Amino acid sequence: MKSKVYFIRLRNSEELRVVISKLEHLLEKSHLFDFIRPNSKVAVKMHFGEEGNTGFVKPEYLRVVCNKVSGQGASAFISDTNTLYRGRRTNSPDHLALAREHGFTREATGVEVVVPDDHDKGSTIDIPINQRFIKIAKLARIFVDADAIVGVSHFKGHIMTGFGGALKNLGMGCAARVGKLQQHSDISPIVYEQRCTGCGECVNVCPVDAILIKNNKSVINGLKCIGCATCIAVCPYSAIDVPWESGGAIIQEKMIEYASAVMRNKKGKATFLNFALKITKECDCLAKDDPRIAPDIGVLASNDPVSIDKASFDLINQACGRDIFKELHPQRDGSKQLKYAQELGLGSLDYELIDL
Repeated sequence: MKSKVYFIRLRNSEELRVVISKLEHLLEKSHLFDFIRPNSKVAVKMHFGEEGNTGFVKPEYLRVVCNKVSGQGASAFISDTNTLYRGRRTNSPDHLALAREHGFTREATGVEVVVPDDHDKGSTIDIPINQRFIKIAKLARIFVDADAIVGVSHFKGHIMTGFGGALKNLGMGCAARVGKLQQHSDISPIVYEQRCTGCGECVNVCPVDAILIKNNKSVINGLKCIGCATCIAVCPYSAIDVPWESGGAIIQEKMIEYASAVMRNKKGKATFLNFALKITKECDCLAKDDPRIAPDIGVLASNDPVSIDKASFDLINQACGRDIFKELHPQRDGSKQLKYAQELGLGSLDYELIDL
């Protein structure tokens, strides 16, 4: 049976009040929040946007989503996880400060905004999944412990996965930093010697003593490294990073296996919104105002993360008259994540689009 994907159409630069009104109509008519039980705790998973980026889903829209959760008698919180790369979203204090600067406050959204602290060992949980590439997924506990999850995604292009939507928001977005590294690379982080000053900050934080200073440069012992990525976050000179191209061919499969770990205890307890607005070439981690690559499409909603991503992908390419994501990222085939997600039982590629 085809999965239902509900859809409201929006034009470029639609007034905020119009978008809010249509979004409220979408949530009311789709009944996709009816599964939420009174007194339950609902994680609203989203991306707060990197500094200088404006493509992220607006906090005013999150207010509508959280109000809908509250209307079911439940309590919501908005959350995201810290990043591997250097930037304002590498650690929880700076990440939360940036979220507030982008308007994600309790006053604006009506709920608490939370970013789990990677330094707290209790914030990460191991989920055995025994899949082809990932045997044990390392997730942010906050999403596993929540009674339900609402994935709110900005649908856009992505340098490693072709595009990113609901599935990426689950698989990559709900992973702890060590889980993100596990997806991005099969090996330990690397040191760019020309940037390294031998300051020793990475040595001080490594939990397994896998780093030493040799000839005034940091050296990482790949046999001892556990991939926690703390050294990446602490380096003041951006001298340590992930070898992004390593494992690039299988990153989509790893990401989907992580998404399956998130959904392991969320069957019938999740719904998804894709905002196909200000569609950009790269994800919201890009620290600049990335230009549009397609006209605004609208907002989609479904309880099937595969169908909603497939429908978003199809609608955008139909509007462009070509596969715009493949054109901009020719080495990445975004359909790979969709097919593998269906194979793992996360949803269906067959959908019924219901235009509201």
